[in-house]
Amino acid sequence: MTTIVGLVLLATALPLVLACIYLAVLTLLSAAIAVPPRSSRRLRFDVIVPAHNEADVIARTVASLKRLDWPTDGYRILVIADNCTDATADHARAAGAEALERKEPERRGKGYALEFGFRSSRERGWAQAVVVVDADAEVSTNLLEAFAARIERGAMAVQVHYGVLNPWASWRTQLITIAKAAFHIVRSRARERMGVSCGIRGNGWCVTHELLRLVPYQCFSLTEDLEYGIAIGLAGQRVVYADEAHSNAEMVTVEKVARKQRQRWEEGRFELVRSRTLPLLAAALRPSAICLDLALDLLLLPLSYVALNAVALLLAAAAASRWHATYAPFLGCAIACLAVLLLHVLRGWQLSGMGWRGLLAFARVPGFLVWKILLMLRRKPQGWVRTERERQP
Repeated sequence: MTTIVGLVLLATALPLVLACIYLAVLTLLSAAIAVPPRSSRRLRFDVIVPAHNEADVIARTVASLKRLDWPTDGYRILVIADNCTDATADHARAAGAEALERKEPERRGKGYALEFGFRSSRERGWAQAVVVVDADAEVSTNLLEAFAARIERGAMAVQVHYGVLNPWASWRTQLITIAKAAFHIVRSRARERMGVSCGIRGNGWCVTHELLRLVPYQCFSLTEDLEYGIAIGLAGQRVVYADEAHSNAEMVTVEKVARKQRQRWEEGRFELVRSRTLPLLAAALRPSAICLDLALDLLLLPLSYVALNAVALLLAAAAASRWHATYAPFLGCAIACLAVLLLHVLRGWQLSGMGWRGLLAFARVPGFLVWKILLMLRRKPQGWVRTERERQP
């Protein structure tokens, strides 16, 4: 019986310890990274905005893009009105963008819209790179400068910070803001410092047409951004992180919408874990630090699951230790892992800009973890479904 209990505790502790070691390293390496010298401002960009029934928000996004600090003859705004049944295309044109309408109901989803937009840009032969911005996002004015400065120094793919446009809308968006700072800023800074790939985050990224020729865009899963970032890594290229620029999008506040969005994202991520982990680990034997890190990132469960793992180990080890002192080290292990998680999240809070008021959101964490447990028990959605917008601009 003692052996069985020990094996159960070990099986619970091992993945937790490995995850926390990885998170601790990333946290320790999350100091600010240097900004490269300014570019020559000669690169030409096509800014692709995939949009499905986004008439309520597309004008705001186009207005944000028109404020970019870049020569006006050096970039174009291309809104891909993808299988729209509303006035998205008309509103985009009225705001000053070019709208390309796509009608293929049997091929729906962001991945198909992006493939269409990239192909259109390539066929025109004008732009040297394409930028992806979500239809509900607002960007910093230095977005294209951040991309150009790195492309001129050899980068072929660049990701800026993907932040939250409405951090104070609810306790949920406050937690998401802190979580995104930990997931995007902390981890991406560390990866940039280590010379590996920060990956593609879905909003606020750029690739050159040269890279698109090397790694054609054929990513149509529920997590097409993560999928393409892995494809870039398997091709031996890395995604560079630009810390000084951002593209912030609205986060949902309603539980029903948040549940559907989270289920869709996690379903897609777990599918990639099944299909891409072994190829990444095999490529890591080349050796490739980029592929090894991408494999570790893919295997690392969302932070809420790691926290649930730590709590489960804490409770199990506490109970086992009362029965037999042999299990006390597992209790210490759980406490140490919880400390690492706390430091990682606090570093995210520090970089999120939420201030002391943002700490109040942590009171909601226990309820959020319960919500995640219930979410795990519910049926996962099938296929791509557009995230519902909650308000008009």
